Amino acid sequence: MKKAKPRTNKKFTPLNNYNKTKKEINFVSLKDATDKDYERIGFKSGLEIHQQLKTKEKLFCHCPTGLFNNDDDFDAEVIRHMRPALSELGGYDGTALMEFRTRKNIFYHIKNETACTYEVDDTPPFIINKEALEYALRISLLSKFSIVGEVHITRKQYLDGSIPTGFQRTAILGVDGEIQLKNKKIGLIQLSIEEDACREVSDIGHNRVYKTDRLGMPLIETVTQPECLTPYELMEAADYIRFLNRSTGKVRTGMGAAREDVNISCTGGTRVEIKGVAHNKWIPALSHNEAFRQWALLNVKNILNSRVQDIKNWKISSVELNYHDYKFNYDAIDMAEKDKSKIYAVNLPSFKGLLSHFIQPNKIFANEIIDRLKVIACLEKPNMTHSEDLNPQINQNIFEQVKQLLNANDDDAQIIFWGPEDDITTALETIEERCLMAFEGIPSETRKSLPDGTTIFERVLPGADRMYPDTDSAPIPLEDEYIEKIGKNLPVDIFVRIKQLNEWKIPEDTHNYILKKDLAPIIEKIINNLKINPKFVGTFFGHTLKHIEGQIEAHPDFTYDKIYDLFEFIKKNKLDILLSKKMLPVICQYPNMDFESVLTNLHFKRRTKEELLAPADYLIEKFKEIKKSRNDNVTVNWVMGQIHNQAIGNISLKELKTNIEKKL
Repeated sequence: MKKAKPRTNKKFTPLNNYNKTKKEINFVSLKDATDKDYERIGFKSGLEIHQQLKTKEKLFCHCPTGLFNNDDDFDAEVIRHMRPALSELGGYDGTALMEFRTRKNIFYHIKNETACTYEVDDTPPFIINKEALEYALRISLLSKFSIVGEVHITRKQYLDGSIPTGFQRTAILGVDGEIQLKNKKIGLIQLSIEEDACREVSDIGHNRVYKTDRLGMPLIETVTQPECLTPYELMEAADYIRFLNRSTGKVRTGMGAAREDVNISCTGGTRVEIKGVAHNKWIPALSHNEAFRQWALLNVKNILNSRVQDIKNWKISSVELNYHDYKFNYDAIDMAEKDKSKIYAVNLPSFKGLLSHFIQPNKIFANEIIDRLKVIACLEKPNMTHSEDLNPQINQNIFEQVKQLLNANDDDAQIIFWGPEDDITTALETIEERCLMAFEGIPSETRKSLPDGTTIFERVLPGADRMYPDTDSAPIPLEDEYIEKIGKNLPVDIFVRIKQLNEWKIPEDTHNYILKKDLAPIIEKIINNLKINPKFVGTFFGHTLKHIEGQIEAHPDFTYDKIYDLFEFIKKNKLDILLSKKMLPVICQYPNMDFESVLTNLHFKRRTKEELLAPADYLIEKFKEIKKSRNDNVTVNWVMGQIHNQAIGNISLKELKTNIEKKL
């Protein structure tokens, strides 16, 4: 009798397919990933780091910088419609063409004190801000760049509306630099100086709103070679460049002052840019998930090409649906009907099992289409549902009816989407376009980062056709003497600073805070001038100060130089160094209070060693009456606890403990 063959084919469900395809590409989470995993998929990455410069005026006009207004605080509104222009070589940039298809109305909210006629493209640029140029060149030298002999300002097209002119003025200042990480050097391609773009207020449907307070502020862009081979190496490089920029004291800090564009690729793929990453701590998860997103898309490509022989003739089919023929019972579709939107069904030949293919954690290939419908066709989410939804929004029987209506095969997949009549053609083009890209693998695109470590489509990746010379700006020669003058007294290299912190035995968990706040110079000054223990000084800044800053808001007059003065006062008055920890919170809130008044505020009284130890004998005898342990350490600790608060500042706790032990 023959044994029955075990059943291996489970019934197809989107969730089972999601998990199955996740295993097919050998996806591992960030916390479980090893260097071998990144080597397996050919992880490769680089950075474009944007950093605002701390100047008084904007880059090409005399408007003030650093003044920001609320979204609803503006004096005038300008509306623009962007059009692509031919490059010098007679081509159109892909990003510009994509943005043109969206038919966006671009609104600019203008505040008079932070904008002028230059911002709205009614006045040619002024001469480049010399203060900004000097700061940028100083950072270029610190980054080991070779400085150009002449600065040529060019225009870089921006058709998303973030700059009213439709282009950004930018200029390369240095090429071929490098930074030294813990285990390797990373090459730097170039450093440019450029004007910042507007801040987006909203982007809904065909209307996008910007405010111009940030527009035109000077910033630098540092571009690395794609030489980072793990997500954590990538974050280390981002931190290093941020620390380097801050060490000059010539850059702005705070939310939005520094932003990273992270470029990722894997073996067999192409460059994808994650735009505007605001926090370096997001970089590992974002780069990890993006690399595996590309790895998953390559698997989709292989599946499709094994199914479809004649790709040139592959096309979608669609049909308009009547709301009244189906019981959708889905709020988004009910709302679409009320808005008089059209609803369409689309068949994707040979796509069965691909819409629910794993792409990113909790995201499938269908999300790639959903995101493009939002950006290109301007269909607000939710804008579609499909036959492989992980959380079905409509009854599966409706898709069976739609399959018959579209004459679909069993290996096809179906989409139902809705939107204004004027956007339907663009939406159908967008769906077919993204599906055809799946046959090629990974589209070159710019993506937006999300806090959960995943990304969404933002726009097509710009190409070389977006750059052309700025005929309004003359070349600026850079004399050797000028560069030599700027290069004098540069800050210490970050790599040297890290080595210095290690030599001082300052804990590694303080390094990031110390370097981010550019505290190494003042720590060095305290150690060298006041001869205070380096480890104590480092932890005072990296642990104590960091904790206090997280608990209370420091007074605007508080500066880190005040901490030097604090240590100098303690040293001069022969007080114990631990008193500084008690004084610091008061000084942060009241930096103009003299130190003696701070001590009065803390109810501190100067006492001699003899005065502090006077009650020790009595306390020892008293504790004998109540203690249960025979261990003398218990007695010492109890007595220490009684005298502890009075001792701080007068005597070291180590010396206090020794004296109590002697009395025992």
